Amino acid sequence: MKTLKSRLTKKVEACYVIQGEDVLLYSRALDLIKKACNLSLEDFNFITFDDESFDADRVIDSCETLPMGSEKKVVLLKNITKFSDAFKKKLQTYLKAPVPSTCLVVFDFFNKFDFLIAEKVSAKRLEDQSLKEIIVSELNKNGKHISSDACQKLIDACCGYYSLINNELQKLISCDDIEITEKTIDNLVCKETEFTVFELTDALSKRDASRAVSLLNLMEKDTKTFVLILNHFRRLFFVAVSDMADKELSEALSVKEFAIVKARQLSKNFSKLQLKNIYEMLNDVDYFIKSGQMQIENALYYLVFGILYC
Repeated sequence: MKTLKSRLTKKVEACYVIQGEDVLLYSRALDLIKKACNLSLEDFNFITFDDESFDADRVIDSCETLPMGSEKKVVLLKNITKFSDAFKKKLQTYLKAPVPSTCLVVFDFFNKFDFLIAEKVSAKRLEDQSLKEIIVSELNKNGKHISSDACQKLIDACCGYYSLINNELQKLISCDDIEITEKTIDNLVCKETEFTVFELTDALSKRDASRAVSLLNLMEKDTKTFVLILNHFRRLFFVAVSDMADKELSEALSVKEFAIVKARQLSKNFSKLQLKNIYEMLNDVDYFIKSGQMQIENALYYLVFGILYC
């Protein structure tokens, strides 16, 4: 975001394509772009198209129409997933000679607009150090302090998503504690399911049946949770048998590097043979679910007890 802010002070480009997994960063980028455009009369000069309202010809017409009572206008394409090759060609043709008073912004969560030659903006999860700076600054502004360990715990609990961290910061700002500790985080912060999977794995690796079942009871018994557990143990298996460096492995598996570091720590509590057996059991259960032989909730408990006693 700092890079985008700096670039916008020099020039507003004809088109920005925003890509990444952190939803709040999309909104922050759009706010910066609208501010740089000195946008006014938004009812007329800020036009949004999503999957429901998308119309190829209207998009091009909106881009080519001059703003009303404003220096510029902003046209937003918000997570459009279906469009024709004809629209791609029209958009590419438009951007070869764009209207100077129009700024086209594309929220490309699904990476459908890689074909565009445009200014790319990253909305990927921020590095831990950047998140720590934001957390400390935001709490200091509100007369609060946070320990280094508590700060890392907050980041881990939100799996590095600034959008989630921002929501939890509001709770921490409103609480009575001046010093934010790990205990404060445990008491107030809602842990992302992905992080709860890390904790569940830790409990399973230590054969702590009581804690494992308690954590599972807190989790949603749905397909998303099963897929997270499936992917997590697959990652542990790959980490255990691979000689690749953390960064290289994170790129190969398309996950954040901290997830590989965590997986490497947890994988040490299992033998390679145990992880291989767990990996095969997960694939079997995946088949049972998809073939209708097992319900999700039953499958999750079956997995937990299967891993505990493997």
